[in-house]
This record gives sequence, C-alpha cells and structure tokens, in this order.
Amino acid sequence: MDVNYDFDGTVALVTGASGALGGAVARAFADAGANVAAADVVEPEDEDGFFESDGVRFYEGDFTDESDVARVVDAVVDDFGRLDSLANIAGTWRGGTPIDETDAETFDFLFDVNLKTMFLASKHAVPHLRETNGAIVSVSARSSLEGGTGDGIYRASKAGVRLLTETIAKENLGVVRANAVMPSVIDTQMNREMMPDADFDAWVKPEEIAQVVLFLCSDASSATSGAAVPVYGEA
Repeated sequence: MDVNYDFDGTVALVTGASGALGGAVARAFADAGANVAAADVVEPEDEDGFFESDGVRFYEGDFTDESDVARVVDAVVDDFGRLDSLANIAGTWRGGTPIDETDAETFDFLFDVNLKTMFLASKHAVPHLRETNGAIVSVSARSSLEGGTGDGIYRASKAGVRLLTETIAKENLGVVRANAVMPSVIDTQMNREMMPDADFDAWVKPEEIAQVVLFLCSDASSATSGAAVPVYGEA
C-alpha cells in the first residue's frame, strides 16, 4: 500500500540536512510538497542539485551555538513566512571505551551535537510552531532505552532527547506536537564501512525513517504527541 502526504504550502526546517538521514528527510518533505529549510554546520554534497531546487534553501549554521540557531530560525521565517515542522536530525555517535576511560571532551561533544542542538532548535522554533499548530520530530535511539558497554555517553545523550521531547509535548499540549523516533543501526555508507561484516539488509534505510518523520508531522498523527517511536527495521 502506497502512502502519500500533502505538505503543500507548509515549511519544514531540517537540521543535519547534509547527512544521510537529514538529506533523506529533507527530500521526503520536498517530495510531499513542503518548502524545505535545510540546515547544517557543513555544506552538503549536492551532486543532484537538490539543495538548489525550487522551494529548498540551505542554511549554514552551528546548531550548538544559540546565536547561530536564532539567526537561522529567524531567516527561515523571514524567507518563507512561517514554520510548520521541525525535524531535529543533527546527531552523531562516538564510543568504544568504558566510562572510566572516556574523555570529558567526548561527553561534551556528544551532548552538544545530540542534545543541545535539539534543545536550541526546539527552543527557537516553538514560538513559530505555536502559530501554525506545528510539529517537532527528533532523533533518539534504541540504545537510549538501557545502559550498555562502550557507548554510555551516546546512550545518555539520546535518552535526553526522549525526555526533552516528552517535556516539549507536555508544555505545548494541544498546540505543538513533539515526538521522537528511535533507530537502531541506520543503513548508511559510513556504517557499512565501520561494520563491513554486518547484515546490511537488517538495517533500516534513511528513506524509511524519513517516512515515519513525515507521518509524525502530518495530520494523520494528530492524536500523537510525546511518543518515542521505534524505527528499528529488522535489527
């Protein structure tokens, strides 16, 4: 069964848009008719010209820096006139050492990239989303549901994403919906290179997660807020 979404006339801000998942989400919104504000700290590799296409604009900004976030969000609203959806996709993974061997810099880095970006983008987007009864979708992780070995800081940062999502949902009940998605391993070129012996077919594809993000921003999920939705694929 094919599912189609109509986001015509709406505006979606996607952070981490230069990455595999962020790019897939940005393209999914554009395919559904939305105007897309694609943001990242680095410019995307735009081999197909997507980021230069009609209705799509790229905004370079460091979303760990509040002044940069405020500047980008204000520019998006000035350029497009409104904001309807925020997809907090910016994030990364680091691990490999137990807590007693993990550098404090790794803690700061992961909480900045995974949690602070989500906090700042949501903080500055919420006032505009209230005007459109908009929605926020952020990326948590399956591993945030429990402790583990070697990547505890990553897990903690992604657990923070879930808790802030629930908080935003409660603070804006009936006005702005906030939900999270929880991937396991995403099928990206980087992950394939890091884990060459894994079963790639079991991993969830970025495009599959993007469809769930669209659902959570659409009227089809109007009764859902504060949820953390598994997007594990077959993993």
